[in-house]
Amino acid sequence: MKNLVILISNAGTGSNLQAIVDAIKTKNLNATVQAVISDKDDAKGLKRARKHKIPTEICSKKETLLPTLHNLQPDYIVLAGWKQIITDEVLAAYQNRILNLHPGIIPDTFEGDVKNPDGTDTLWNRGMFTDIAIQNVLSQKATYAGSTVHFLSSKFDFGPVLGRTFEKVEPNDTIESLYTRLKKKENKLYVEVLQKLCN
Repeated sequence: MKNLVILISNAGTGSNLQAIVDAIKTKNLNATVQAVISDKDDAKGLKRARKHKIPTEICSKKETLLPTLHNLQPDYIVLAGWKQIITDEVLAAYQNRILNLHPGIIPDTFEGDVKNPDGTDTLWNRGMFTDIAIQNVLSQKATYAGSTVHFLSSKFDFGPVLGRTFEKVEPNDTIESLYTRLKKKENKLYVEVLQKLCN
């Protein structure tokens, strides 16, 4: 059984955390969540964690993250809305063990590209947080929104790709309507990637 530590912030709703907890409870994911760490004490995911009796910690300074993780000894670190910069020291200590979900389609190589299911170009949305990334999809009149689960690397918004998901843009989509549909696929994708790593 693999040990997970999930890193959250007050930016998200905690839905990826919930999807992972649900998969563990239904025995679809051979893992345990050792702790949920937030950089802010008002993160919605903290309530979800406490409801499931998962230990929580607040890590407001990036310098304290590495010693906190060393104490927990996780197999994998799962970023689920984490906003704080991950230091080079943390990256080096947990190479190819820190998972991130990015609101765009990351290519397999830095110069590479990926096509949408209809053959059109995907949007990487590099450097964009979720709402801005979804707005970019709508502004660019892209045919699909997409997300990528990848291992974090020293290259910004890039790293070994573990899985991707796509959601077709409908004619009257807003940020909210498009992201609501994409979010469900993101939750499923995160669990599927973790299943491959943990089961």
